[in-house]
Amino acid sequence: MSSLPAAFANRVSADLGVEIPIVQAPMGWIARSQLASAVSAAGACGVIETSSGELDAVKAEIAKMRDLTDKPFGVNIAQAFVRDPSIAQFVIDQGVKFVTTSAGSPTKYTSVLKDAGLTVYHVVPTLSAALKAVDAGVDGLVVEGGEGGGFKSPTPVSTMVLLPLVRSRVDVPIIAAGGICDGATMAAAFALGAEGVQMGTRMVSAAESPVHQNWKQAIVDAAETDTLFLNQRHSPALRALKTERTTNLVTATHNVFGDFGNAQDLYFGGDMESAIALTGQVAGRIDAVETVASVIESSVQQFAEVVARLNG
Repeated sequence: MSSLPAAFANRVSADLGVEIPIVQAPMGWIARSQLASAVSAAGACGVIETSSGELDAVKAEIAKMRDLTDKPFGVNIAQAFVRDPSIAQFVIDQGVKFVTTSAGSPTKYTSVLKDAGLTVYHVVPTLSAALKAVDAGVDGLVVEGGEGGGFKSPTPVSTMVLLPLVRSRVDVPIIAAGGICDGATMAAAFALGAEGVQMGTRMVSAAESPVHQNWKQAIVDAAETDTLFLNQRHSPALRALKTERTTNLVTATHNVFGDFGNAQDLYFGGDMESAIALTGQVAGRIDAVETVASVIESSVQQFAEVVARLNG
């Protein structure tokens, strides 16, 4: 890739050890070596998930990452889904330098991870959560708008509102998540105070994503109105693709986690009704399955074009 935008030489890039401050979201079962290594190899930051709870498999995936790329990558600790109390030490033992923590209190693991020399970013869906994380000593934040796919706050706030609000109250570096899939949305996030972005749904639909082609095609075919917000009376809530299964769950008053279904049959078997297909509203802006390298390269180019146009 030719010269990178000057704005990319920032705190997030330095913290992650990458050239391009784009992070791939840590999606359960999906964010493994096949996808994450492609992201890191393209100059951005791949992330390995732990939310599947399959720590032996995760350990093997981290080992595979080192075979596939010598570039930096991170690991996510999804606290609500990993009950193993030794998860922080597990991540430390893997020798990674960057970790995101999510779905739980930032006070739980931040100090032990930082004492071991890791850089810690915590995922936050509200201003109060951001302030709590900064008080806990995190190095940075992943500020996640409610339009994003996956596990969400039951009181969603859009990235356009949340990101500048958090930026106005904290000084730590911010990675913006929710609704971001290209260089234009990345430039918008930078304008609102981010120094990096996270892409989830865009990466689920990428050529190197391990999910079944049926899910990728459903994202490509989706309109911007084709996601549903589930489980709003409980926590976490979920944003998912509109299917017969999720349509039947949208008015449920019980905790729909018990109705999640068989993730493997959906993710890798392609049965779109067997489980809840966690997907963001940005699916409405994705119209093709592209390689990770193409997604990142076109995002960098479009970012530069948008900044140039705004500079007149």
